[in-house]
This record gives sequence, C-alpha cells and structure tokens, in this order.
Amino acid sequence: MKKIYLLLLLTFSSIFAQEKSALTPNYHFENVNINYLDWKETTQQQETKDDFVYIGLEGGASWDEGDFYGFFNLENPFQSYTDEDPKSLRFSTLADIDINIKNNFKIHIQNYHLHSEDFYVNDFVVGASYKYISDFGLWFHPFLGVHFTNDTYYDGYNGFMTGWLFSYNFKLFDQKFNLFQWNEVEFAREKDFYKSDDGSLIGDSASWGLNGAVSFWWLINDTFSTGLQYRYADNKLGSPDYQSAFIYTARYHF
Repeated sequence: MKKIYLLLLLTFSSIFAQEKSALTPNYHFENVNINYLDWKETTQQQETKDDFVYIGLEGGASWDEGDFYGFFNLENPFQSYTDEDPKSLRFSTLADIDINIKNNFKIHIQNYHLHSEDFYVNDFVVGASYKYISDFGLWFHPFLGVHFTNDTYYDGYNGFMTGWLFSYNFKLFDQKFNLFQWNEVEFAREKDFYKSDDGSLIGDSASWGLNGAVSFWWLINDTFSTGLQYRYADNKLGSPDYQSAFIYTARYHF
C-alpha cells in the first residue's frame, strides 16, 4: 500500500511540476548593455550637448494577460552627479505595460523618467494599443494615449501621444539580424508647456514633438548582440531644433 501511495504522490507531483505557473511568462528577455551616443556635429553646434556613454539594464516579458517592457539607464556613469550639465551623472527609466482586452487590442500604459542634478522630466501616457504579429518575423505595435508631463518647468495635462514599435527579424548569410524602430509623436500640447506668459516660445517651442530611433541589430548568438541606432528628435528634448545622433551598442543577454 505504501508503494502505491508513493507512486501516486510521484505521479501527481510530476503533473503539477509540468503545469505553468500564472507568474511564468510565455516569453521573456533580459540584457545588460553599454552604449556610446555620438551627437551629429550639426546638433552639437545648435545645442549644448555632449557625446556620452551610458550603461543599461533592459528586459521584457509576455503573458496571456499582457506584456511588460522596461529599462534603466545610467548616463555618464563615470562622472559626478553634481557636475555641470550635460556632463553630469544622470539616470533614465521606462516602464511600458500593455494589458490584453480582446483580439490583440490592449490598454496601454507607459512612464518615462529622466533625472539629473539640474533637471528632471516625467512623461506618463495612458490609452490603447494594438499588436500585429506576422508569420515571417514581423510585428507592429501602434498606440494612442493621453499625455501628462511633470518636469522642472511644467506639471499637468499635456495633450496626446501616438506612436509605434516596429520589429522585423531576418537571416542573412546564416546570421540573425533585427530591424527595429520606436517612434513617438506628441500633439495638441498645452501652450503653457511651450509658451511663456508673454507669448515667446520656450523649451520644445511647439504644440507637437517627434522622438524616436531606428536600429539595426546583429544577433551574434544567444549571449551577445551588437547594433547601430539612429536617434532623432524634433521640437523635443527641450529644443525646437531637429536633433540626431548615432548610438553604438553592445549587449550581453542573460
């Protein structure tokens, strides 16, 4: 009888061990990365911007109920927090949550935060998104939401944000590559955000703004990847000028 009980116990233990926990994602990824951001000469001439190194932690996961993506970047990691901008130590974070509703439509929530000794900004967006996934390595994820800004100079409702994520995986010469873009457009921003009391333009200096990057990744193996990103912004990052840079990145995947 004891042998039967033991056999039943082992059988049920095996069944439960094979069941997926509700906390276990269908898919997840994590990496640590090091990056060098090289502003184009025209941008450096227009703005008080310096090239800089940043170290990042990045990860994401997908469940039946929704998706999560986030990063933490430490910019100018070898500088002091009290150094004069733009050479000071600073950090930025992003949390992006998409909760499934039905047929790939989702509730979209994202929050970006940048903090330094002299300046901070927090952009919060809540709205809706849709995720399209193909059978040939492509997915497209547009979103639209209400935008709230809290920074050194402004606090409150700030119009809307729309944008998308785009990813395409492909092989070339038996090597794995990925083409990726994130793009954000702010519009109908509050006048107090870009105009002073006397009507003069300040900060981003327009009711709309563009922000994003296009990147090309070489997925060397399951552990290492490297990539080149083209970073762009217009009426954004506290400036009315078009700004651009190249970012050189190496990533270690856990």
